[in-house]
Amino acid sequence: MSELNATAAALLGLLHDGPKTGGQLVTAAGERFGAFFSVTRSQVYRELPALAEQGLLKLGKQGPRSSQQYVITAAGKKAFKTWLTTEPGPDHLRSPLILRLVHASSLTPKQRAGLVDSAKVVYGAEQETHRSAAKTAEDPYAKAVAEFALAHAKAVLKLLESIPTS
Repeated sequence: MSELNATAAALLGLLHDGPKTGGQLVTAAGERFGAFFSVTRSQVYRELPALAEQGLLKLGKQGPRSSQQYVITAAGKKAFKTWLTTEPGPDHLRSPLILRLVHASSLTPKQRAGLVDSAKVVYGAEQETHRSAAKTAEDPYAKAVAEFALAHAKAVLKLLESIPTS
């Protein structure tokens, strides 16, 4: 068995909660860890057949509109547990917003202001979402992750306040 990549591990972790279709996995990933780890629809649909071929998943029930459920196998649970206990390596932030801000001097003042203003709305809403999640989380790990996501949203808002738009 090859070493799991982070996306494959994320999917196996989500499948510990029970069988899910690819679409359900995309939604669950966004809800559970979208604030700090993005999983795209194309990544999910690329990983699922590979995980099934490795014996880490098996096909479950056929869903509506030909959607296919996937179920984690014992081998999948073992591979996920192994992944959890290995050294994670360095984190890499992939932020389309920050990438745009790096190049914001190429924008007109009006374009910069539009970018910053729209990002403030998005991160303001995220801040409220994560604040609520941190308050209501019963699991201490989920609470800690929600507090991290809240701190991240606050940090981005602070960054946006420092960007000159004129």
